[in-house]
Amino acid sequence: MFGRPIALSAGFRAAEGIIGAARRPLTSFCACELRSPAPFTETEFRSFNESYVSTLAHWGIFDESSNPVARSNVCPELDPPSEVSLHAFSYTVKADNAAPTFVVAGSGEAPEGQANYRDHIVRRGDTSPDGLREKARFVLAEMERRMSALGHSWKDTTAVQVYTVHNIFSFLSDEIVKRGAVRHGLTWHYNRPPVVDLDYEMDCRSIMCERVI
Repeated sequence: MFGRPIALSAGFRAAEGIIGAARRPLTSFCACELRSPAPFTETEFRSFNESYVSTLAHWGIFDESSNPVARSNVCPELDPPSEVSLHAFSYTVKADNAAPTFVVAGSGEAPEGQANYRDHIVRRGDTSPDGLREKARFVLAEMERRMSALGHSWKDTTAVQVYTVHNIFSFLSDEIVKRGAVRHGLTWHYNRPPVVDLDYEMDCRSIMCERVI
């Protein structure tokens, strides 16, 4: 994690240097956390994604059809960056007898693979306690689905993060704590998800070594 987010192009250069110093290939870059000035429209988000993957393609990670890099891209409500910036990134290293590790990409309350977000957002525009609870249930289930595909569950996580500017206390205990999702605590970022009309996002990971630079 960077002590303060770095503009994306400079952040990628910094990541390239750090990975190189660790004598790892650029294809070891496996996850990143971005910070953006404000939520994108869907058209803006598609355009940004096309630009974003150009670096991954240059590094030999993106092959024009699939992108294996986990990502969260959220928007701080307070003190936002002036441009899309790199907040943190992950890369793989070789370690003997190491426990399995993973990073799960962020997800908001809309299913992936649809033609758009707007028409599929869970309880779109409803930030009442019941509306937020249903949004959270959807996202929590998606986190569980993604972890399960990797052979993991909440008990394996070392960090769980929530991104929303809305009050989560009405469902924190019943929907999040009781699932076992906060065994190492919960980090709540006062951030919005990256696309207009989304209100709640989460990501999670299991990483044995983390550092701030």
